[in-house]
This record gives sequence, C-alpha cells and structure tokens, in this order.
Amino acid sequence: MAEVTTTDGSGAAHPPAPVSRSNSFSQNSESSQTAAEFISSQLQLEADAREALPYQFDTCTKPLGALRQALYACLTCNPPPASPAQQYTPAGVCYSCSISCHCDHTLVELFGKRNFECDCGTTRIPDTSPCSLRLNEETGTKGGVHSEKPAQGNKYNQNFRNMFCGCEQDYDAHQEKGTMFQCLGLGTVEEGGCGEDWWHPECVVGLDRDAYLKSVEDSKPVKVDTAVQAPQNGISVAMDVILEEEPANGTTEAPVPVVYTSVTGGIDGNDLAANGVDDTVEDDDPPLPPGFPKEDDFETFICYKCVEAFPWIRRYAGSPGFLPPVYFKPENSIDAAAEDSTAVEAPPTISEPASKKRKASDEESELPSDPSIAPPKRQKSEAPLTESAPITTTLLLTPKKPTATSSCHFETLPPAPEARFSLFMLPDFRDHLCRSPSCFPLLKPHPQLLEEEETYEPPISEDGDNEGAASVGTGSILDRGEAVFNNMDRVKAIEGAMVYAHLKDKVRAFLQPFAESGQAVGAEDIKAYFEKLRGDADGIKDAAGGASGSSKKRDGGDGGGEGEGSGRKEQSGY
Repeated sequence: MAEVTTTDGSGAAHPPAPVSRSNSFSQNSESSQTAAEFISSQLQLEADAREALPYQFDTCTKPLGALRQALYACLTCNPPPASPAQQYTPAGVCYSCSISCHCDHTLVELFGKRNFECDCGTTRIPDTSPCSLRLNEETGTKGGVHSEKPAQGNKYNQNFRNMFCGCEQDYDAHQEKGTMFQCLGLGTVEEGGCGEDWWHPECVVGLDRDAYLKSVEDSKPVKVDTAVQAPQNGISVAMDVILEEEPANGTTEAPVPVVYTSVTGGIDGNDLAANGVDDTVEDDDPPLPPGFPKEDDFETFICYKCVEAFPWIRRYAGSPGFLPPVYFKPENSIDAAAEDSTAVEAPPTISEPASKKRKASDEESELPSDPSIAPPKRQKSEAPLTESAPITTTLLLTPKKPTATSSCHFETLPPAPEARFSLFMLPDFRDHLCRSPSCFPLLKPHPQLLEEEETYEPPISEDGDNEGAASVGTGSILDRGEAVFNNMDRVKAIEGAMVYAHLKDKVRAFLQPFAESGQAVGAEDIKAYFEKLRGDADGIKDAAGGASGSSKKRDGGDGGGEGEGSGRKEQSGY
C-alpha cells in the first residue's frame, strides 16, 4: 500500500501519524451500535410505520361484501392501455391487499368508492399476483388465492387507470398543484355520471386548465434583483426590487419598481418574526377560479355530468341547503370569466361566509370602524346585525324534514336553469330534500342523498406488546415471526428451532469476548467468523494475513509486538 503524506500551510510534508487502536474506524464508527440500541431503533421504525399505516392489513375485505371503502388501483398488475382501442380490465384492491399483496407495485390511491368488493385474487388481477390474505379453498391454507370470480356489482371509471377530472389528465402527486374535489356521484359512468370522480376547480367552471395555470403564473410578481448592503453595526439591510404587473398611474409607461427593505443579521429569528418579518414559505397552490365557491362555503358537490344524468336534481339549485348554480362555461376565456365575476360581485352579506383562512392580525385590521356595519366573519349561530334579520328568522321557521304526509314542496321550487351547471350543497342539504310520496322514489336509488355515508376502516393496528398484534401484518417483526413459526408444519418447525438454537449458541460464543472486553464488533470480524463457519480455509487465511498486515501498519510498520492481540483489518465503507 502506498504511503500517504500530508502538508501544512507552509508546504512542508509530514509522514502520516500512526493510528492507535482506540481511534480505529471500527472501534469508534458512527454506525456502531449495541444490540439494545439496534432493537430500540427497530422498535422506533415500527412505531413510525404504525403511524403511517395505522390500520391492520392482515384481512381482505372481499368476504365482507360490497362496502364503501378506500381503494387502490395497481398499475403494475393492470397497466393503463396506450390507446383507447386496446382492451383494458380495470381493478381495485382494498387497503390490506394494497400493502400485503401489492406492496412493491405502483399504486394509485382512489380514496372512497361505494358498493365495491376487493378485486384482489380474482380474474381481474393476473394470477401472478395472488391474494395472500384470503383462505385458499383448494389447499385449506391462507394465501395463493387467484382466478376467483369478481363481484358483478363493482363499477369502474377512469380513476382506475390514473385519469381524473373532466380534463382526463393523469394524476402525479409530486407535480399536482391545488385541491381537487370529489363529486358525490349520483350516477355511474354507464348512467352518464362520473362515478365519484375527482375534479379540478377550474375544470368545473369550464376553463382550460393549462391556460388557467399559466395565467396564474404570469400574474405573480417577478423578483428581478436582491441587493444586500454592507453590514452596519452587525445588521445588514436587504432590499428586494419587485416589478408589479400594473403600470404606474394607469398609463402605458414602464412599471415602477417597488423597493422593500428588511433588517437581517445580528437579531434573533424570533425577534424578526415578532417585528413582522414574514419568513413563511410561499404557497404554490393556485387560487380558486372565478365563479367557484370558497372551500368553507360548501360541504360537497355534484358535478355537471351527474346533474345532467339526473335532471330532477337541477331544481334544487339556489334553494335552502344549496348554493346557486355554478355554470360550466367553456366558451368563456379566463379574462372574460374574471371580468364577469368582478361585475356581479356584491358586498358580503350574512349568508356569505368569509375566506377559509385568515390571520388574526388581518381580521382585526379589516374590521370596519362603523359599528353599524356587520363584521366580515361571524359564527353561524350569531344573531345578524343588519336589516336582513327578519329574512333569516323566516328561513329558520321552514320545516327541516318534510314528512310523508306533508305537501310536496318540490313543486314549489323555481324552474331549473337551462345552462350546464354543477350543484354545490351545504352540510344540511339532506334536511331540505323533499321526501313526499311522489319525490321519495327519486331519492331511494341514491342512499347518499338520504343519509351521510360511512366509509369502512380496518381495525386499528395495536402495539407489539399486546396479544392482539401477533397476527400477520401487524405488531413487531418478532411477533410476526412467531406467528409464522406457529403456523408452520410441525416437522419443519422443530427442525428450524433446532437449527436456530445451534446457530444461536455459536454466535453467542463468538460475541462473548467482545462483550467482556467492551470492544465493538467490526465488519471484518463478522466476515471472518462466517467464513470459518462455512469452512472456507483460504478465506480465513487471507483474512488473518490481512489483519496482521493492517495491525503492523497501525503500530508504525515496525512489526512491534503490541499489535499482537488486535489482528483485525479495518474495512472502509462500514
């Protein structure tokens, strides 16, 4: 091995300093840890995994029948077709199968879908990916289930091929910006609806998504320069020059740069925050398009596809429990939609909640000085302070749940608009649906309109110390290993236990000297030991020779006898 020399600032060469045994790599390696530390780290990893995957994943939901449950589409087992002409078989798997049977596959999270049975282990999934959670009727053991008959009641839409919204774009969680909203899903794809699809807000109102996102990017202020002056008494002054989009004084002259200054350096970060210096990360989510309600103004919505599939729901637009119709206007450009929204915008009233989030300081600064004007945001139960109070009181006297004997108030609703629109509902919209004998048959095929649906959730995964966590798919690695060991064939289990006990005794004898001396076990020690177990004499001889040579170099290369008891070669990369 070549000698390595070092130089100091003067350029003089120095021989390498001898490395003492106490400072060797394997003795004080940053990755070295005791068995107790290793077990503790593994338990922490398992706790983190239980937090990320809180539910047990040892039971497939197919035996439970049709449920509203969280589904996943496996793009590895059912890759989307390259063209619509190609044959494609969609499939969805439950939460447990997505982890236990498809953990190393490419999955798309579909969230809740109603009346669905898991397709894992059926003819919709290749037999090369069997279900490992259900009982195989042929063998009588768990796992290896494939080619079963799928449920006939399952309904599929474009989400199962990773396509979403009316724009039919592929979803990329790392590139997607903004919030998508799931339609309540009155109709399936076969019925002309969307099948509980997820929608971009701009697509709901008919805007071209790419053009809208580009307009949002173009409207952002452009930072062109950042200058930092020399520190003054330990404090530096930073100046940001930002060009606004609007010209100065309403003319066509060049935009006037606006200079913002902030004091940095020499001051604690908490003091800067207290003095109003905003160090938060800019939100990249695009704003809601003109005409789309604010997120806090509605509970759920029905897309224009489902509204057209069941046109009787159109008459509820603008009635109690429903917002006014949100029109689909593909012929409008983005600028025209913004102008139209600005032209019809009215001052906020009692029934119009404020924006979804607002800083406390902003709320205080925006409160009007005139006490006779209502504040911009109040609790829903707060009594109104304007002249519209009698109107609000009158609405509260309207019966919430018309009984079967009540008169049909559906006929009293105004005629539905003719244009294409989506319907947005308040949390209590179900209380305002007519349930008269003539209208109830319209609601009966849609149980999601009669009452709020519950989405099935698997049992919560328990801690490894509890007895209930010893099943496959839950608990610690030790618990899962014991569960598998108990389910093995008796002869194989006995043979495995004997081999394990024999190996444990040998490893204990190997580790005992290190435990008594307090030395760390190096990678070369373990390598040499297992070569000895395999009977690799040449490997043992080479390891011993290498360790002896390494010991001499550490002791200065003179062959002194002090390195006699430490014949271990240091190996990089461990």
